[in-house]
Amino acid sequence: MDGKTRSDVALVGGGIMSATLGTLFRQLAPDWTITVFERLDEVAVESSNEWNNAGTGHSALCELNYTVEKPDGSIDISKAIQVNEQFLVSRQFWSFLVRQGIIENPKDFIVPVPHMSFVQGETNVSFLKKRHQLLSAHPLFQGMEYSEDPARLREWIPLMMKERKLDRPIAATWIASGTDVNFGALTRMLFRHLERDGVEVQCSREVLDVKRTRDGMWRLRVRDVKTGATYDHVSKFVFLGAGGWSLLLLQKSGIEEGKGIGGFPVSGLFMVCENPEIVREHRAKVYGKAPVGAPPMSVPHLDSRVIGGREYVLFGPFAGFSPRFLKTGSMLDLVKSVKLHNLSTLLAAGAKNASLTLYLIRQLMLTKKQRMDELREFVPTARDEDWRLVVAGQRVQVIKRHPRGELQFGTEVVSAKDGSIAALLGASPGASVVVSIMLEVIRKCFPDRLPEWEAKIREMIPSYGVTLRERPDLMHSIQSETAEVLGLHRHEARTDA
Repeated sequence: MDGKTRSDVALVGGGIMSATLGTLFRQLAPDWTITVFERLDEVAVESSNEWNNAGTGHSALCELNYTVEKPDGSIDISKAIQVNEQFLVSRQFWSFLVRQGIIENPKDFIVPVPHMSFVQGETNVSFLKKRHQLLSAHPLFQGMEYSEDPARLREWIPLMMKERKLDRPIAATWIASGTDVNFGALTRMLFRHLERDGVEVQCSREVLDVKRTRDGMWRLRVRDVKTGATYDHVSKFVFLGAGGWSLLLLQKSGIEEGKGIGGFPVSGLFMVCENPEIVREHRAKVYGKAPVGAPPMSVPHLDSRVIGGREYVLFGPFAGFSPRFLKTGSMLDLVKSVKLHNLSTLLAAGAKNASLTLYLIRQLMLTKKQRMDELREFVPTARDEDWRLVVAGQRVQVIKRHPRGELQFGTEVVSAKDGSIAALLGASPGASVVVSIMLEVIRKCFPDRLPEWEAKIREMIPSYGVTLRERPDLMHSIQSETAEVLGLHRHEARTDA
């Protein structure tokens, strides 16, 4: 293929990030031309695919790693509040898309599932009790219940309590307003609409290089994966939303803001059960505490999932290591990401995170029996024949500049000073807070357009520019309205007997 193609916006990666940013641009600047490049045969195959993530609507209702216990015994809930508010931003945008007819059936991507935390042992029970006291007093977490009573826990999680030895203290929290989100289905819905609306979605197109031109534009070198032919695409603005691959492309862009950043890939594996008798007994997402030295993405959880209209129970994740930056990436990805400008950062991170390395080594050596033993901490009656292992997605954790050399478990937007290119790096809570992240991209890269766009943004997201924790009236209104539009009013809060 010869010559050049052009667009106002180039989105690299066919996942939930590009789909959301493209949808926002279509609302804010409908006259802009947009081209999407995806190296695989279809969109939503990598990190956004329903089998490559936990499908949890992350709102800090059950994830204990968002509420950190300090050395003095106090618990910091600020991250939990932030994540909950950001998920409400996503719910507002999705509700807007439903009202506009862009999303026809919200139940095809989001369903209500109670969120729970479950712990064992005196120390962990004490932590969970303090956590519940703090969160349940906050308007964002109203309705969260706490119990140490085995009879009550049997009502909430019958599968987990069956034949459980009550030889140590146990406790759980329960809240009705949790969700299971099929980000793969949502991504496909958004891209279908974008294509109908004139956006060019090019699959089987791999972006090999990203370079700035003399006139301030960006030239993407693109390869047709099926034919091997290459061509140039020129764009005013480029968004790199290609999972772990974004780091490699960011480095090729040469922007100063991308220097000194490294990445560490971690893969995930889940045990899956589709036995209807077992699946019927578990209707919750239940998160425990991560082992010492484990990354936050490895917090063990037993999840009720709906995928392709079928119900499953998943347990995991078990961590693995692969040098690939994508599930379908190259074994050379990690090596290629090592540059002179980030070498000291990577070395510092290696020295600082020895416990993580040991944890990954132990995880890699686990047998099926050992994995089943971990599962039986959650489901004492689990039988080997009912559970199979599936390889989930590949995540690249961000390693910040030397001298800190710190692994950053989260997401970060890195953009050029002039706002002409931006990349999303990192992992969880990722997809759940996608709208907040893409609004950050817009704020960073298009500050001059914000005044004219703000009215439309507020139409899509009524809480835009407002701190919800300071406006409980607006917060309750948004919780109720989005639950109604998205069909989430299916569980009534339980009251003590």
